[in-house]
Amino acid sequence: MKHLSTGFPKVSSTSLRTSLVKDTINTNCCRRRTPYFGLRQQRRHASSNSSRTRTALFFPGQGVQKVGMLTPWLEAFPSTAKSLVEEIDHLLGFKLSKIIEEGPNSTLTATENAQPAIMASSILILRILEQEFGFKPSDRVDIVLGHSLGEFAALVAGGYVHFEDSLYLVRRRAEVMADCSRRACAEHGGEYGMVALVTEPDHLIPLIEAIHDFLGHHSAGSKSESAEDVPPIQQVLIANINSKNQIVLSGNIERIKTLLTHVRQFGGHDPRAVRLKSDSPFHSPLMIPAKQAMQRMLEGKSRVKGRENEDLITFPGIMPCVSNVSARPFTSKDDLKDLWARSCVETVRWWDSIKYLDQELKIRRWIGIGPGKVGRNLVGKEVGMRGSDLVKGGGVWGISDPKEIEEVLKALDETENLRDDE
Repeated sequence: MKHLSTGFPKVSSTSLRTSLVKDTINTNCCRRRTPYFGLRQQRRHASSNSSRTRTALFFPGQGVQKVGMLTPWLEAFPSTAKSLVEEIDHLLGFKLSKIIEEGPNSTLTATENAQPAIMASSILILRILEQEFGFKPSDRVDIVLGHSLGEFAALVAGGYVHFEDSLYLVRRRAEVMADCSRRACAEHGGEYGMVALVTEPDHLIPLIEAIHDFLGHHSAGSKSESAEDVPPIQQVLIANINSKNQIVLSGNIERIKTLLTHVRQFGGHDPRAVRLKSDSPFHSPLMIPAKQAMQRMLEGKSRVKGRENEDLITFPGIMPCVSNVSARPFTSKDDLKDLWARSCVETVRWWDSIKYLDQELKIRRWIGIGPGKVGRNLVGKEVGMRGSDLVKGGGVWGISDPKEIEEVLKALDETENLRDDE
Protein backbone atom coordinates (compact mmCIF):
# COMPACT_ATOMS: atom_id res chain seq x y z
CA MET A 1 0.00 0.00 0.00
CA LYS A 2 1.46 3.33 -1.08
CA HIS A 3 1.83 6.23 1.35
CA LEU A 4 1.45 9.71 -0.07
CA SER A 5 3.85 12.32 1.24
CA THR A 6 2.69 15.27 -0.87
CA GLY A 7 0.52 18.04 0.57
CA PHE A 8 -3.14 18.80 -0.14
CA PRO A 9 -4.83 21.98 -1.38
CA LYS A 10 -5.60 24.44 1.36
CA VAL A 11 -9.12 23.80 2.66
CA SER A 12 -11.00 24.16 5.95
CA SER A 13 -10.14 21.69 8.72
CA THR A 14 -13.68 20.25 8.66
CA SER A 15 -13.80 19.62 4.91
CA LEU A 16 -10.22 18.34 4.99
CA ARG A 17 -11.07 15.88 7.72
CA THR A 18 -14.25 14.75 5.94
CA SER A 19 -12.34 14.07 2.74
CA LEU A 20 -9.58 12.18 4.51
CA VAL A 21 -11.88 10.00 6.58
CA LYS A 22 -13.83 9.04 3.47
CA ASP A 23 -10.57 8.25 1.64
CA THR A 24 -9.41 6.12 4.54
CA ILE A 25 -12.61 4.15 4.99
CA ASN A 26 -13.70 3.75 1.38
CA THR A 27 -10.35 3.08 -0.29
CA ASN A 28 -8.18 1.85 2.62
CA CYS A 29 -5.66 4.47 1.59
CA CYS A 30 -3.05 5.58 4.15
CA ARG A 31 -3.07 9.35 3.35
CA ARG A 32 -3.40 10.77 6.83
CA ARG A 33 0.06 11.60 8.15
CA THR A 34 0.95 14.94 6.52
CA PRO A 35 -2.43 16.76 6.53
CA TYR A 36 -3.42 15.50 9.97
CA PHE A 37 -0.31 16.98 11.53
CA GLY A 38 -1.76 20.46 10.94
CA LEU A 39 -5.20 19.40 12.13
CA ARG A 40 -3.66 17.93 15.27
CA GLN A 41 -1.92 21.22 16.04
CA GLN A 42 -5.18 23.16 15.55
CA ARG A 43 -7.07 20.96 18.00
CA ARG A 44 -4.34 21.14 20.63
CA HIS A 45 -4.40 24.91 20.42
CA ALA A 46 -8.20 25.02 20.67
CA SER A 47 -8.28 22.64 23.64
CA SER A 48 -6.10 24.93 25.73
CA ASN A 49 -9.10 27.25 26.10
CA SER A 50 -10.31 27.08 29.71
CA SER A 51 -13.92 27.55 28.59
CA ARG A 52 -14.04 24.08 27.00
CA THR A 53 -17.32 22.25 27.52
CA ARG A 54 -17.02 19.64 30.26
CA THR A 55 -16.53 16.23 28.70
CA ALA A 56 -16.58 12.57 29.82
CA LEU A 57 -15.02 9.61 28.03
CA PHE A 58 -16.59 6.21 28.74
CA PHE A 59 -16.02 2.57 27.78
CA PRO A 60 -18.39 -0.43 27.43
CA GLY A 61 -18.66 -3.60 29.49
CA GLN A 62 -19.12 -7.28 28.74
CA GLY A 63 -21.81 -8.35 26.31
CA VAL A 64 -20.83 -6.04 23.43
CA GLN A 65 -18.37 -8.54 21.95
CA LYS A 66 -18.96 -9.53 18.33
CA VAL A 67 -17.04 -11.79 15.98
CA GLY A 68 -15.24 -9.60 13.45
CA MET A 69 -15.49 -6.41 15.52
CA LEU A 70 -11.88 -5.41 14.67
CA THR A 71 -12.19 -6.00 10.92
CA PRO A 72 -13.42 -2.48 10.01
CA TRP A 73 -10.49 -0.96 11.91
CA LEU A 74 -7.93 -3.24 10.28
CA GLU A 75 -9.35 -2.36 6.86
CA ALA A 76 -9.58 1.39 7.46
CA PHE A 77 -6.25 1.81 9.30
CA PRO A 78 -4.18 -1.24 8.29
CA SER A 79 -0.79 -0.01 9.42
CA THR A 80 -1.73 1.32 12.86
CA ALA A 81 -4.36 -1.32 13.70
CA LYS A 82 -2.21 -4.26 12.66
CA SER A 83 0.68 -3.23 14.91
CA LEU A 84 -1.72 -2.78 17.83
CA VAL A 85 -3.31 -6.18 17.23
CA GLU A 86 0.12 -7.79 17.09
CA GLU A 87 0.99 -6.12 20.39
CA ILE A 88 -2.19 -7.49 22.02
CA ASP A 89 -1.44 -11.05 20.86
CA HIS A 90 2.18 -10.77 21.98
CA LEU A 91 1.27 -9.49 25.46
CA LEU A 92 -1.33 -12.22 25.99
CA GLY A 93 0.82 -15.01 24.58
CA PHE A 94 -1.90 -16.34 22.27
CA LYS A 95 -3.86 -15.23 19.17
CA LEU A 96 -6.79 -13.42 20.74
CA SER A 97 -7.09 -11.54 17.45
CA LYS A 98 -7.90 -14.81 15.65
CA ILE A 99 -10.73 -15.53 18.11
CA ILE A 100 -12.08 -12.01 17.58
CA GLU A 101 -11.78 -12.32 13.81
CA GLU A 102 -13.02 -15.88 13.28
CA GLY A 103 -14.89 -16.90 16.43
CA PRO A 104 -16.86 -19.03 16.81
CA ASN A 105 -19.17 -16.84 18.86
CA SER A 106 -19.24 -19.35 21.73
CA THR A 107 -15.46 -19.09 22.07
CA LEU A 108 -15.41 -15.30 21.93
CA THR A 109 -18.28 -15.05 24.44
CA ALA A 110 -16.41 -17.18 26.99
CA THR A 111 -15.51 -14.88 29.89
CA GLU A 112 -11.76 -15.45 29.66
CA ASN A 113 -11.82 -14.29 26.01
CA ALA A 114 -14.65 -11.75 25.96
CA GLN A 115 -13.25 -9.53 28.70
CA PRO A 116 -9.73 -8.98 27.28
CA ALA A 117 -11.21 -8.79 23.75
CA ILE A 118 -13.57 -5.93 24.64
CA MET A 119 -11.00 -4.08 26.71
CA ALA A 120 -8.26 -4.42 24.06
CA SER A 121 -10.65 -3.42 21.26
CA SER A 122 -11.65 -0.29 23.17
CA ILE A 123 -8.04 0.78 23.69
CA LEU A 124 -7.21 -0.03 20.07
CA ILE A 125 -9.90 2.43 18.93
CA LEU A 126 -8.59 5.05 21.35
CA ARG A 127 -5.02 4.55 20.11
CA ILE A 128 -6.14 4.96 16.50
CA LEU A 129 -7.84 8.24 17.42
CA GLU A 130 -4.64 9.37 19.14
CA GLN A 131 -2.18 8.29 16.45
CA GLU A 132 -4.20 8.93 13.31
CA PHE A 133 -6.27 11.96 14.32
CA GLY A 134 -4.22 13.65 17.02
CA PHE A 135 -6.96 13.11 19.62
CA LYS A 136 -5.35 13.64 23.02
CA PRO A 137 -7.70 12.60 25.85
CA SER A 138 -6.11 14.85 28.45
CA ASP A 139 -6.69 17.88 26.17
CA ARG A 140 -10.28 17.06 25.21
CA VAL A 141 -11.68 15.18 28.23
CA ASP A 142 -12.28 16.08 31.88
CA ILE A 143 -13.14 12.68 33.37
CA VAL A 144 -13.22 9.00 32.40
CA LEU A 145 -15.35 6.03 33.44
CA GLY A 146 -16.14 2.51 32.29
CA HIS A 147 -19.21 0.33 32.59
CA SER A 148 -18.21 -2.70 34.70
CA LEU A 149 -15.43 -4.33 32.63
CA GLY A 150 -15.00 -0.94 30.93
CA GLU A 151 -13.28 0.30 34.07
CA PHE A 152 -10.10 -1.49 32.92
CA ALA A 153 -10.01 0.62 29.75
CA ALA A 154 -11.00 3.79 31.61
CA LEU A 155 -8.10 3.42 34.03
CA VAL A 156 -5.72 3.04 31.07
CA ALA A 157 -7.13 6.14 29.38
CA GLY A 158 -6.99 8.03 32.67
CA GLY A 159 -3.30 7.25 33.17
CA TYR A 160 -3.63 5.05 36.26
CA VAL A 161 -2.37 1.80 34.77
CA HIS A 162 -0.44 0.87 31.64
CA PHE A 163 -2.23 -1.03 28.90
CA GLU A 164 0.03 -4.09 29.30
CA ASP A 165 -0.71 -4.32 33.02
CA SER A 166 -4.44 -3.77 32.57
CA LEU A 167 -4.61 -6.42 29.85
CA TYR A 168 -2.84 -8.89 32.12
CA LEU A 169 -5.16 -8.07 35.02
CA VAL A 170 -8.34 -8.42 32.98
CA ARG A 171 -7.27 -11.75 31.47
CA ARG A 172 -6.26 -13.25 34.82
CA ARG A 173 -9.39 -11.94 36.56
CA ALA A 174 -11.55 -13.34 33.75
CA GLU A 175 -9.93 -16.76 34.11
CA VAL A 176 -10.70 -16.79 37.83
CA MET A 177 -14.27 -15.64 37.18
CA ALA A 178 -14.83 -18.40 34.63
CA ASP A 179 -13.44 -20.95 37.11
CA CYS A 180 -15.81 -19.65 39.80
CA SER A 181 -18.77 -20.37 37.54
CA ARG A 182 -17.53 -23.81 36.53
CA ARG A 183 -16.96 -24.80 40.16
CA ALA A 184 -20.40 -23.57 41.22
CA CYS A 185 -22.01 -25.69 38.51
CA ALA A 186 -19.90 -28.74 39.36
CA GLU A 187 -20.34 -28.55 43.14
CA HIS A 188 -23.88 -27.22 43.49
CA GLY A 189 -25.54 -27.76 40.11
CA GLY A 190 -27.79 -25.28 38.40
CA GLU A 191 -27.25 -22.65 35.73
CA TYR A 192 -25.71 -19.23 36.37
CA GLY A 193 -25.76 -15.95 34.48
CA MET A 194 -27.28 -12.48 34.31
CA VAL A 195 -30.76 -11.14 33.48
CA ALA A 196 -31.61 -7.51 32.73
CA LEU A 197 -34.93 -6.14 34.00
CA VAL A 198 -36.54 -3.21 32.21
CA THR A 199 -39.41 -1.34 33.85
CA GLU A 200 -41.01 2.09 33.91
CA PRO A 201 -38.85 4.81 35.52
CA ASP A 202 -41.29 5.46 38.36
CA HIS A 203 -41.38 1.72 39.13
CA LEU A 204 -37.61 1.22 39.47
CA ILE A 205 -37.12 2.08 43.15
CA PRO A 206 -40.16 0.04 44.31
CA LEU A 207 -38.91 -2.86 42.17
CA ILE A 208 -35.47 -2.72 43.82
CA GLU A 209 -37.10 -2.65 47.25
CA ALA A 210 -39.27 -5.65 46.36
CA ILE A 211 -36.18 -7.57 45.24
CA HIS A 212 -34.33 -6.76 48.45
CA ASP A 213 -37.33 -7.87 50.51
CA PHE A 214 -37.46 -11.19 48.68
CA LEU A 215 -33.73 -11.84 48.92
CA GLY A 216 -33.37 -10.70 52.52
CA HIS A 217 -30.09 -8.90 51.82
CA HIS A 218 -28.89 -5.82 49.96
CA SER A 219 -25.30 -6.43 48.94
CA ALA A 220 -22.28 -8.62 49.33
CA GLY A 221 -20.69 -5.91 51.44
CA SER A 222 -23.29 -5.98 54.20
CA LYS A 223 -22.03 -8.34 56.88
CA SER A 224 -25.28 -8.54 58.84
CA GLU A 225 -27.43 -9.46 55.88
CA SER A 226 -24.92 -10.78 53.41
CA ALA A 227 -25.51 -12.87 50.31
CA GLU A 228 -22.19 -14.56 51.07
CA ASP A 229 -23.90 -16.79 53.65
CA VAL A 230 -26.44 -18.07 51.09
CA PRO A 231 -25.59 -21.32 49.22
CA PRO A 232 -24.53 -20.62 45.60
CA ILE A 233 -27.63 -22.34 44.25
CA GLN A 234 -29.73 -19.63 45.95
CA GLN A 235 -27.51 -16.61 45.39
CA VAL A 236 -28.88 -13.62 43.49
CA LEU A 237 -27.68 -10.03 43.63
CA ILE A 238 -28.51 -6.78 41.88
CA ALA A 239 -25.37 -6.62 39.77
CA ASN A 240 -26.05 -3.35 37.96
CA ILE A 241 -28.27 -0.33 38.35
CA ASN A 242 -27.79 0.91 34.82
CA SER A 243 -30.37 3.62 34.28
CA LYS A 244 -33.64 5.07 35.48
CA ASN A 245 -35.50 2.00 34.20
CA GLN A 246 -32.99 -0.86 34.00
CA ILE A 247 -31.23 -3.11 36.51
CA VAL A 248 -29.40 -6.43 36.10
CA LEU A 249 -29.72 -9.49 38.33
CA SER A 250 -26.82 -11.90 38.71
CA GLY A 251 -26.73 -15.43 40.08
CA ASN A 252 -28.56 -18.72 39.75
CA ILE A 253 -30.99 -18.53 36.82
CA GLU A 254 -33.73 -20.63 38.45
CA ARG A 255 -33.52 -18.49 41.58
CA ILE A 256 -33.87 -15.37 39.40
CA LYS A 257 -36.97 -16.88 37.76
CA THR A 258 -38.45 -17.58 41.19
CA LEU A 259 -37.72 -14.02 42.27
CA LEU A 260 -39.44 -12.63 39.17
CA THR A 261 -42.51 -14.78 39.80
CA HIS A 262 -42.63 -13.44 43.36
CA VAL A 263 -42.36 -9.75 42.46
CA ARG A 264 -44.99 -10.18 39.76
CA GLN A 265 -47.44 -11.99 42.02
CA PHE A 266 -46.92 -10.12 45.27
CA GLY A 267 -45.12 -6.91 44.36
CA GLY A 268 -47.33 -5.79 41.52
CA HIS A 269 -44.35 -5.43 39.16
CA ASP A 270 -44.07 -6.83 35.66
CA PRO A 271 -40.60 -5.93 34.35
CA ARG A 272 -39.41 -7.17 30.98
CA ALA A 273 -36.65 -9.75 31.53
CA VAL A 274 -33.79 -10.20 29.04
CA ARG A 275 -31.09 -12.87 29.44
CA LEU A 276 -27.66 -11.33 28.82
CA LYS A 277 -24.77 -12.74 26.79
CA SER A 278 -22.77 -13.75 29.85
CA ASP A 279 -21.73 -17.19 31.04
CA SER A 280 -20.93 -16.01 34.57
CA PRO A 281 -22.82 -14.22 37.39
CA PHE A 282 -20.65 -11.11 37.69
CA HIS A 283 -20.91 -8.70 40.62
CA SER A 284 -22.16 -11.42 42.93
CA PRO A 285 -20.72 -13.31 45.93
CA LEU A 286 -19.73 -16.21 43.66
CA MET A 287 -16.97 -13.92 42.38
CA ILE A 288 -15.20 -13.57 45.76
CA PRO A 289 -12.15 -15.56 44.51
CA ALA A 290 -11.83 -13.03 41.66
CA LYS A 291 -11.91 -10.18 44.16
CA GLN A 292 -9.16 -11.85 46.18
CA ALA A 293 -7.08 -12.46 43.06
CA MET A 294 -7.40 -8.79 42.10
CA GLN A 295 -6.33 -7.72 45.59
CA ARG A 296 -3.16 -9.82 45.30
CA MET A 297 -2.35 -8.67 41.77
CA LEU A 298 -2.88 -4.99 42.55
CA GLU A 299 -0.24 -5.20 45.26
CA GLY A 300 2.29 -6.38 42.69
CA LYS A 301 4.69 -4.55 40.42
CA SER A 302 4.29 -3.49 36.82
CA ARG A 303 4.99 -5.92 33.98
CA VAL A 304 5.98 -3.09 31.63
CA LYS A 305 9.60 -3.17 30.51
CA GLY A 306 11.56 -0.57 32.44
CA ARG A 307 8.92 -0.33 35.20
CA GLU A 308 9.43 -3.75 36.79
CA ASN A 309 10.28 -2.21 40.17
CA GLU A 310 7.44 0.30 40.15
CA ASP A 311 3.93 -0.07 41.51
CA LEU A 312 1.35 -1.35 39.07
CA ILE A 313 -0.95 1.57 39.93
CA THR A 314 -0.01 5.20 39.30
CA PHE A 315 -1.80 7.85 41.32
CA PRO A 316 -2.92 10.43 40.56
CA GLY A 317 -3.68 9.80 36.90
CA ILE A 318 -3.87 12.43 34.17
CA MET A 319 -7.62 12.94 34.76
CA PRO A 320 -10.18 11.71 37.31
CA CYS A 321 -11.77 8.28 36.92
CA VAL A 322 -15.16 7.34 38.40
CA SER A 323 -15.45 4.08 40.35
CA ASN A 324 -18.27 1.64 39.57
CA VAL A 325 -18.63 0.85 43.26
CA SER A 326 -18.69 4.34 44.79
CA ALA A 327 -20.04 6.25 41.75
CA ARG A 328 -17.43 8.89 42.57
CA PRO A 329 -13.82 9.48 41.44
CA PHE A 330 -11.07 7.42 43.04
CA THR A 331 -9.43 9.46 45.81
CA SER A 332 -6.12 7.68 46.40
CA LYS A 333 -4.04 4.71 45.30
CA ASP A 334 -5.37 2.60 48.16
CA ASP A 335 -8.93 3.66 47.39
CA LEU A 336 -8.47 2.66 43.75
CA LYS A 337 -7.07 -0.77 44.65
CA ASP A 338 -9.83 -1.44 47.16
CA LEU A 339 -12.73 -0.37 44.94
CA TRP A 340 -11.35 -1.98 41.78
CA ALA A 341 -11.09 -5.34 43.54
CA ARG A 342 -14.51 -4.96 45.17
CA SER A 343 -16.14 -4.33 41.80
CA CYS A 344 -15.97 -8.09 41.20
CA VAL A 345 -18.67 -8.70 43.81
CA GLU A 346 -20.51 -5.42 44.33
CA THR A 347 -23.21 -3.60 42.42
CA VAL A 348 -22.22 -1.43 39.46
CA ARG A 349 -23.73 1.99 40.23
CA TRP A 350 -23.76 3.24 36.64
CA TRP A 351 -26.94 5.28 36.97
CA ASP A 352 -25.57 7.04 40.07
CA SER A 353 -22.31 7.72 38.23
CA ILE A 354 -24.06 9.32 35.25
CA LYS A 355 -26.35 11.39 37.50
CA TYR A 356 -23.32 12.60 39.49
CA LEU A 357 -21.46 13.67 36.34
CA ASP A 358 -24.53 15.22 34.76
CA GLN A 359 -26.04 17.02 37.73
CA GLU A 360 -23.05 17.82 39.95
CA LEU A 361 -20.09 18.12 37.58
CA LYS A 362 -22.21 19.49 34.70
CA ILE A 363 -20.72 17.16 32.11
CA ARG A 364 -22.30 18.08 28.79
CA ARG A 365 -20.35 16.05 26.26
CA TRP A 366 -20.18 12.26 26.44
CA ILE A 367 -17.90 10.19 24.19
CA GLY A 368 -18.25 6.41 24.18
CA ILE A 369 -15.32 4.47 22.72
CA GLY A 370 -15.45 0.72 22.15
CA PRO A 371 -17.53 -2.04 20.56
CA GLY A 372 -21.33 -1.86 20.49
CA LYS A 373 -23.92 0.79 21.31
CA VAL A 374 -25.03 -0.28 24.80
CA GLY A 375 -22.99 2.26 26.75
CA ARG A 376 -24.01 5.14 24.49
CA ASN A 377 -27.67 4.18 24.80
CA LEU A 378 -27.51 3.99 28.59
CA VAL A 379 -25.91 7.43 28.86
CA GLY A 380 -28.23 8.99 26.29
CA LYS A 381 -31.25 7.59 28.11
CA GLU A 382 -30.27 9.48 31.26
CA VAL A 383 -28.85 12.79 29.99
CA GLY A 384 -30.50 13.11 26.58
CA MET A 385 -33.32 15.58 25.94
CA ARG A 386 -36.61 15.12 24.09
CA GLY A 387 -36.03 11.39 23.72
CA SER A 388 -32.84 11.86 21.73
CA ASP A 389 -29.17 12.15 22.52
CA LEU A 390 -29.17 15.93 22.19
CA VAL A 391 -27.82 17.61 25.32
CA LYS A 392 -27.84 21.31 26.07
CA GLY A 393 -24.33 22.52 25.30
CA GLY A 394 -23.13 19.15 24.03
CA GLY A 395 -24.25 15.65 23.13
CA VAL A 396 -23.76 11.90 23.49
CA TRP A 397 -21.66 10.21 20.83
CA GLY A 398 -20.12 6.80 20.27
CA ILE A 399 -17.24 5.49 18.18
CA SER A 400 -17.52 1.77 17.53
CA ASP A 401 -16.89 1.89 13.77
CA PRO A 402 -14.50 4.01 11.67
CA LYS A 403 -17.45 5.58 9.83
CA GLU A 404 -18.47 7.33 13.06
CA ILE A 405 -15.19 9.19 13.54
CA GLU A 406 -16.00 12.17 11.34
CA GLU A 407 -19.36 12.85 12.98
CA VAL A 408 -17.90 12.71 16.49
CA LEU A 409 -14.79 14.82 15.85
CA LYS A 410 -16.84 17.41 13.98
CA ALA A 411 -19.37 17.54 16.84
CA LEU A 412 -16.57 17.97 19.38
CA ASP A 413 -15.13 20.88 17.42
CA GLU A 414 -18.54 22.54 17.16
CA THR A 415 -19.29 22.20 20.89
CA GLU A 416 -15.78 22.85 22.21
CA ASN A 417 -16.56 26.19 23.85
CA LEU A 418 -20.23 25.87 24.74
CA ARG A 419 -20.80 26.04 28.47
CA ASP A 420 -23.84 25.25 30.61
CA ASP A 421 -23.17 26.22 34.21
CA GLU A 422 -26.75 26.31 35.41
